[in-house]
Amino acid sequence: MSPTSRAGSPPEVGVLLPAAGQGERAGAGELKQFRPIRGVPMLLRAVRPFAQHPRVRQIVVALPPEFAARPPVWLKDLIGERLQVVAGGATRPESVAQALEHLHPACRIVLVHDAARPFVGGDTIDAVIAAAETGSGAVAAVPVGDTLKQVDAAGERVKETVDRRGLWRAQTPQGFPRALLEEAYARRGETGDVTDDAQLVERLGRAILVIRDHTTNIKVTTADDFVLAEALAAR
Repeated sequence: MSPTSRAGSPPEVGVLLPAAGQGERAGAGELKQFRPIRGVPMLLRAVRPFAQHPRVRQIVVALPPEFAARPPVWLKDLIGERLQVVAGGATRPESVAQALEHLHPACRIVLVHDAARPFVGGDTIDAVIAAAETGSGAVAAVPVGDTLKQVDAAGERVKETVDRRGLWRAQTPQGFPRALLEEAYARRGETGDVTDDAQLVERLGRAILVIRDHTTNIKVTTADDFVLAEALAAR
């Protein structure tokens, strides 16, 4: 049975998970997004909170082309009306663009979430959806708590200490009205390189709302991050 939204109407949120990267910084072994965290593949952990959310109509996962053609068994068994797998591109924006093209027309709000963030909370998802429904973009983020140092090009000498006031660390999910995200991607060739979807929308001159997130919504990038992820999953 298809889920229904809080108001009883059909769900209208689509979720895009770019997962086509090779994850070299995680070290040798299978693809980072497929590695288990306490026995559960990281990508599956990232998918679950959205698959369980009543307002999510469809999830589109962008995988490396060879895995999109032959998904892992644990993912293949989930593919259906609510979860679709597509071939991603060489870069994250290319993968998001590919996934966006395959999103169901009824999805009027779009969330983009890192496949390497396996611990997103339902309250964060709710808040990002609500912000996107106002017509703005929204980004889950946490205020920077560490002292920041600007260093030289060699990475050997501190040049200065950076004032961290007003600095936030962007996380995901990031949410947008679908039309706004489609416009941003249609014009991405005009904007140069970007590191996240919110930046594309910012360059259109549109507002991005900040949703205060949890520090436990970590991005698993290195082998050390997997150690931390194992500890978080054990809680």
